[in-house]
Amino acid sequence: MATAIAPQPSSTLAPATPATVPTAPSVPVQPISRSATYDTVDSLRLFSIADYDAMIQAGILGKSDKVELLEGKVVLKMARDPEHDGTIQILQDLLYSVIPKSWTIRTQLAFALSVGESQPEPDFAIVRGSGRDYRTRHPHPADVGLVIEVSNSSLKRDTSDKARIYSTNDAVEYWVVNLIDRRIEVYTKPSGGAYTSLKSYASGDDIPLTLDNVLIATLSVSDILL
Repeated sequence: MATAIAPQPSSTLAPATPATVPTAPSVPVQPISRSATYDTVDSLRLFSIADYDAMIQAGILGKSDKVELLEGKVVLKMARDPEHDGTIQILQDLLYSVIPKSWTIRTQLAFALSVGESQPEPDFAIVRGSGRDYRTRHPHPADVGLVIEVSNSSLKRDTSDKARIYSTNDAVEYWVVNLIDRRIEVYTKPSGGAYTSLKSYASGDDIPLTLDNVLIATLSVSDILL
């Protein structure tokens, strides 16, 4: 015979006390720095001219990459506009009309500078010989009689960085066609990493064009800076 089991009274459970979660003190958010922590000279990988040429040969850098090697750094070229390119065309026509056959004009082509590992592409480099002499190598400072940069957006770079780079490598004469201030600046006598002579020519002036200390022609600034 089954034994009846009396129901037990239900127990009343006390509600659980919520645990207290500790909170961290509020810390003000610091503004994000716009310069990367590795943006220092010691953190940069500098390239030699051989490294740079190898990247071009391997296709890492191509024609669409508007860059040049300056003091071991692959640097974007400055933007160009119609005034810059039009002035290049005008100056190119003038130079071709006066340069002797023993020299040739290179326009926006590489120029190898071993001191400081730079391979800029100046707007003009007037070099000895003909184009055939540079099929297997770029010109060096000893090959170059005159370097010219046409400058508006690139003016600060051309009058500071490029002037330092060219003078350090003993580029004998350097012109900056300054489209901002409407003058042509002629840098000569490189010594100790700087040009020691600077002459400025304005509209109405004539500039002597010399190669190997021989006067080739005089160019009118008014013909260049229309």
